[in-house]
This record gives sequence, C-alpha cells and structure tokens, in this order.
Amino acid sequence: MKKALIIGGGFAGCAAAHQFMLKGGWDTTIVERGPSLGAGNRTMFKGGHPCTFGPRHFLTQKPELFEFLNKYVPMRRCADHQFLTYVEDDEQFYNYPIHLDDVDRMPEAQKIKQELASVQKIILDEVDISKDEIEHSNLLGPRGATNLEEFWERSVGKTLYKKFIDQYSKKMWMVNDNKDIDDFAWSPKGVALKEGPKAAWDTAISAYPYALNGYDDYFDISTSEANVLLNTKIDDFDILNKTVWFDEERHTYDVIVNTISPDVLFDNCFGELKFLGRDIEYSILPIKNALPENVYFAYYAGSESFTRIVEYKKFTGYESENTLISKEYVSYNGKHYPMPFKSEIGKAKQYFDLMPEGVFSIGRAGTYKYGYDIDNTIESAFEIAVSL
Repeated sequence: MKKALIIGGGFAGCAAAHQFMLKGGWDTTIVERGPSLGAGNRTMFKGGHPCTFGPRHFLTQKPELFEFLNKYVPMRRCADHQFLTYVEDDEQFYNYPIHLDDVDRMPEAQKIKQELASVQKIILDEVDISKDEIEHSNLLGPRGATNLEEFWERSVGKTLYKKFIDQYSKKMWMVNDNKDIDDFAWSPKGVALKEGPKAAWDTAISAYPYALNGYDDYFDISTSEANVLLNTKIDDFDILNKTVWFDEERHTYDVIVNTISPDVLFDNCFGELKFLGRDIEYSILPIKNALPENVYFAYYAGSESFTRIVEYKKFTGYESENTLISKEYVSYNGKHYPMPFKSEIGKAKQYFDLMPEGVFSIGRAGTYKYGYDIDNTIESAFEIAVSL
C-alpha cells in the first residue's frame, strides 16, 4: 500500500484525505499542529451561537463543487447575499460591489457620472468593444494598470476609488500607499461596478451547511480512514526525498500534500513569505438581527480600525432573540492572507519550483493565493486524485 502524508489538517488537508480515501489503496497520515481538524473552518460556539474564525461561507462558480460538498454536508443556499460599505465622509451605507443605483445618493453624483463616462470611453477604446457589449459583459479592468490604485481609478474613476477603495485597501493590507500593491488579479472583476439585482455575487453559488456544527461532520467523514495526528509538529523536512521527521522518528512517503506556507518546507531558504492575519472580536447583541435582511457583511472604508462586521446568523440560520456579530482587525496574528506583491509571489514560485514530482501544495497558505477558498481546495484535491 502506498503512503501519503498531508501536512496540515484544515479544509484543504481534509479534502485531500477524502480523495485518497475515495481513490483507495493509500495509507494516509495527517499531521496537524493544532488540537482539532478544520482550522478556521471549525465551528465554535459563543453564547450558544455557532460561528467560525471569520465568515466561512461556501462560494463557487462551479455547480459540481457545490454538489460534491452538498452530498456529504447538506448546504443551505444563501439567497440574495448582499454586502454594504459604510463611507464615513458621506455618513452613508452603500451597496458593494459599487452599484450604479447608489450614485445619485452621493454628494458628488454629477462628478462621478462624468468620471464613469470617461472611464467607460477609455475601456471601449482599449478593447474595441461596443457600449452594448460592455454593459452585458460587465467588463472591468483597463489595460496597462501597474498597481491597485491605477486599476481602480481607471475602472471606476477617482471619486469612487477614494470613497470605497483607498482607505480600505491601505487598512486591509497595512500599506501607506496602494501603489505598493502591484498584483491585483484577486481584485473583483466583473462585479466592481454593478447594476441590476442587488445581490453581491449573483453569478455564483453562495451556501453554508444546515448543521449547526457547520462543516465539522465533513472533517470527520473525509478523514475517517486516515491516521490523524493532532497536536503534532513536524520537526524537519527533506522534501526532495519526501521525508519528514516528527515524534523523534524519520518518515518517508510516496506522496506529500502540503497545506502550509511553502517556505517552511525549505527552511526559508529564499526568505520568509509575508502574510497578514486577523484579530476577531465577537459580541452578542440584545436584538434579533443587527444587519438588514440578506445583508451578511458590512464593510468600513474609512478611518475605523476594523475592516468589517459579520452577522453569523445569516450564514448558520441559528434561531435566537439575540445575535452574534464580529469585528475584524488586520494584524500579524496568523498566516491568513498572502500579500499581493509580485516580489512575494515570485518568491513563492521559487519554493514551488523546488518541489519534486509527487509533492503537491494546496490551500490558501499552500498556494500563496489570496483568492483561494473552500471550493478551490476541493477542486485541487480532485486534481491530485486524477494525477495519482
């Protein structure tokens, strides 16, 4: 029987273990430093309210990924999933993605419309597409932008950029200047300037498990045939020979699936990869609902120290006369968000290039991709199974 090692027992590690189990013929070991599987996707309870470490709803453009997870953990569709952004200078909440219907409520409405007309003309000229086609394709993103500020200014104009993006992105990425952010492939495309239905992601499936313990049953199902080692640290790595050391013993495998930051596997030989983390403050409020119906997130684009508020009932369906919200603060606590700098992405590629055949790196930390979510972990696990 062939042997597989999975480094990390978060969603990505569990999804990989599931595929080894479905494939059959694999002796699979999961090594997890923490006390439980699931990492930030594991359900906690605050005053009886189920929650996770930040919102962990399932969002995908691919129905087959939804159907796969739904088979093991029945999922509730999050209908009309909406976001709001609070713009401090306007003392107003607006829809996000930025919605054309909101422009008339803004103090600089006429200026914004002029800027949007100018931006649209630039995009039309650059891509040689008709106005009717651009409206139906919801095209976004001018050619030639070299940083996040240029990308947004050339997409929605200077005024909307200042309202929605400028301070928020500096806060989100702990930078003084958004020109420092030179990779923006993760930034929303096709939905950054929106009209029509108010649902934020109306081209995607948004869902969350019916069960109050969220995804936890999947972690048990997917690892039921694996050797799960919790509270276990890998002391040393020889990835080129698919060998690691833990519990004072040497272990060699046919396949290794990594879900942690790739620099750790190679003793940071090219330098440590930069990440940001999160501090989350949970509060129970003496009201049934804090946010309007169908609003799951409220973002704060001004000088507030936090980035967003989340109301967990909207995901979990928990019934209570009280409600649980959280505030999120950017910090260096944890490796949750890979940095959108080409220098860091290039450094990560150097580590990936060192990985021999039979070593895979998946998950947000493992791929060093910010926009990598639960659906991507499942898809990556599928791809590993096909390659075995």
